[in-house]
Amino acid sequence: MNWKNLSIATLFAALSLGALSAQAQDVVKPETYMYGTHLDIKQVISSREGTTPACGVVTSRLTYLDSMDQTRVLDYQSFSGGCHDN
Repeated sequence: MNWKNLSIATLFAALSLGALSAQAQDVVKPETYMYGTHLDIKQVISSREGTTPACGVVTSRLTYLDSMDQTRVLDYQSFSGGCHDN
């Protein structure tokens, strides 16, 4: 392998690492729902309920698109699915 090929391979490796770090910064930070928060939900992407084996309050997460097609993540409190009437 000559120096030209080695230099090109090194350049592409450096550019790939830069692209990976740019993608990592695009991760959406979750917001925490507070009573009265205005929700601008165009489309729900996913909903995940927190889990606990006992009955209680858990943190659930809603991922959605707003009216500007921006991905948003919302954490909110809900009762766990472990709450059953006996």
